[in-house]
Amino acid sequence: MLFFRVFFIVFFALIFESASQAAAQDNVAVSFDEVMAFMGTKPKPDVTKNGIGIYVYDGMYALDAINPYQVFKSAGLKVFMIAQKKGTITTSSKLTINVDKSIDEVDKLDILVIPGGATEAAAQTKDTVILDWIRKIDKTTIYTTSVCTGAWILGSTGLLKGKKATTHWYRAEEMLTKYGAKYQKKRWVQDGKYWTSAGVTAGADMSLAIVLKLFGKDYTQAVMLDLEYDPKPPVSYSTTTPKVKSIMEYMYDYYLLPFVKTGELGGEPVM
Repeated sequence: MLFFRVFFIVFFALIFESASQAAAQDNVAVSFDEVMAFMGTKPKPDVTKNGIGIYVYDGMYALDAINPYQVFKSAGLKVFMIAQKKGTITTSSKLTINVDKSIDEVDKLDILVIPGGATEAAAQTKDTVILDWIRKIDKTTIYTTSVCTGAWILGSTGLLKGKKATTHWYRAEEMLTKYGAKYQKKRWVQDGKYWTSAGVTAGADMSLAIVLKLFGKDYTQAVMLDLEYDPKPPVSYSTTTPKVKSIMEYMYDYYLLPFVKTGELGGEPVM
């Protein structure tokens, strides 16, 4: 992408003079030095020492991990996937991701991202090995974050207690209250070092908000331009009818309501 490909810089240097003359007809002319200085912008605080790790697992929602990964990559940051064990994980949509770092190999991160899922995310809240690892990593992170129901996993560590947070809309307040968090009906929320985002696509917004915090407005807009990120869906999410919402909630309840109500997995569907 624009901010990390070395070949792009070399290519740009070779063609800059002729390209800048043509571009200046419609855009503000910039010098090669200005471009290089802009691309060399450093994040504050520095999140390049230990990098950004995205914890991934079987059954997670693919975009919960891929959206932040792409945003941070486009910003030129060091970002990688981490799983409980090296190898291939399979997302809920059957997309496979090869992971070459295990939690045993990662002791420190500058930013931790925890994606969500459905029953698989619920299972992660019971995995003491993962919860202990998250607590350990959190001791040295600059930011600890979650996407969607990743907040359930983060909440299970006790780290969201007393914090403002958001998560996927499904029984959001009920779930976050269980973890001692204060639910905010927002696209993303920052409370100190903790960042949480609502369902799936909101992870992109949260990641851009982190880029804004690290680099400032101009650099963030450059990342957005690189991604051509300017969502305009064909219909409005905010005008979803009560009937459609009830249908969706019914579907989620079938699989997840036993966990929501009892905190246990594998119970009979509650209808």
